[in-house]
Amino acid sequence: MKKKYLSVALIMALASSMMFTSCIGSFSLTNKLMDWNKTIGSKFVNELVFVAFWILPVYEISALADVLVINSIEFWSGENPVAQGKKVIDGESGRYLVECDGKGYTITSETDGSIVRLDFEDEDNSWSINVNGESHKFMTFVDESHVKMITPEGDYQVVELSQAGLYAYQQIATASTFAMK
Repeated sequence: MKKKYLSVALIMALASSMMFTSCIGSFSLTNKLMDWNKTIGSKFVNELVFVAFWILPVYEISALADVLVINSIEFWSGENPVAQGKKVIDGESGRYLVECDGKGYTITSETDGSIVRLDFEDEDNSWSINVNGESHKFMTFVDESHVKMITPEGDYQVVELSQAGLYAYQQIATASTFAMK
């Protein structure tokens, strides 16, 4: 009888350690499933698949897997195993292969084979771009409502994360582009 209580206590402790890690997580598996549903047809087909996935408990199982396993892995390791992957994007100037490895993105042009790498650096909360072996920081998070962005002159300017801040930064970039011509 005591072995049974010990087993139950161990199972409860393990489950609690995974469930109560204070990690909200990104719910990548569930979000990818919902994103896939949005791409399969019209809004009526999407709704039918959505309802069917609730009835069959596909969404419930994916959410449970996110809560119990994937978000815990993301919390403890800092990497989300589901967020990694490849996606093909058709853009205005060609087709691109975007590969996520959990630390950043590698973007390969299928038109000319050029490669651009975007990396997030945890140490200073910044994004950098790597082209032809040269790395340049282009954005650093200052706080929740401000970022430091690179200007066309190579300096950095603090930009507010709002419509007005975005508009002001676009004006700086546009004015500099016209000045170069």
